[in-house]
Amino acid sequence: MNGIDIAGKVTIGKKLTLIGGPCMTESIAVCREVAAYLKELCAELNVQYIFKASFDKANRSSGGSIRGPGMEEGLKMLAEVRGEFDVPVLTDIHETIEAERVAEVVDVLQIPAFLCRQTDLLLAAGRTGKVVNVKKGQFMAPEDMKGAVEKVRSTGNDKVMLTERGTSFGYHNLVVDMRSLAVMKSLGVPVVFDATHSVQLPGGLGNASGGQREFIRPLARAAAAVGIDVLFAEVHPDPAHALSDGPNSLNFDDIKTVLTEVKAIYEFGKSR
Repeated sequence: MNGIDIAGKVTIGKKLTLIGGPCMTESIAVCREVAAYLKELCAELNVQYIFKASFDKANRSSGGSIRGPGMEEGLKMLAEVRGEFDVPVLTDIHETIEAERVAEVVDVLQIPAFLCRQTDLLLAAGRTGKVVNVKKGQFMAPEDMKGAVEKVRSTGNDKVMLTERGTSFGYHNLVVDMRSLAVMKSLGVPVVFDATHSVQLPGGLGNASGGQREFIRPLARAAAAVGIDVLFAEVHPDPAHALSDGPNSLNFDDIKTVLTEVKAIYEFGKSR
């Protein structure tokens, strides 16, 4: 598997990479604060960094939940972060019509887990030529993600990553089968571990999702021991007041602890 170059700033597979940022582009102030902190932290730890935030949370538990600023306003914030901090940027797309417009601004297009089987969406993302990060559906066996990879590659785009974010385990719960990271890696693509969504409790609060933040550290360490290329984490200055996914987001102190530990395990694995 060759490394995936992202905007000449990050090479996936060369060394550990963090995809991190607030769940939602809730304000430019929050995006700037998180990007500034994570860029500095990654430089300190010699980790590559990609900023992430979603302009539309299209699959929220309640129709009355805040979804985000929408594509145009959200893309303005992402462009501002990309320019000001000189980092690659990732965001989700949900419909084929969004692919080309979003690709004009960001470096990585992300396919949400619930949409990982949507052929037209995968093809539209692939045709942009951008890196495509496909999240494994909570309902998918890891080996079945081969189909998603093949759909993107059928467009002539080999820049595909797969993300583990937990599998449905009864009602309002997810479980991470660490074997899935090895299975997806065998498909010839970089693997990402989404440490924060993996502890989500979907719909666990009735009209919103809950989360078990206390399990992020042990799961992230375990994933690093199995072997990952990228750690994904949602980070917020004040998770208790985040507009989306607060219960499973990390604050600045916690992401520093988690990333430091993951980096140490990652380096140990590379040395063996």
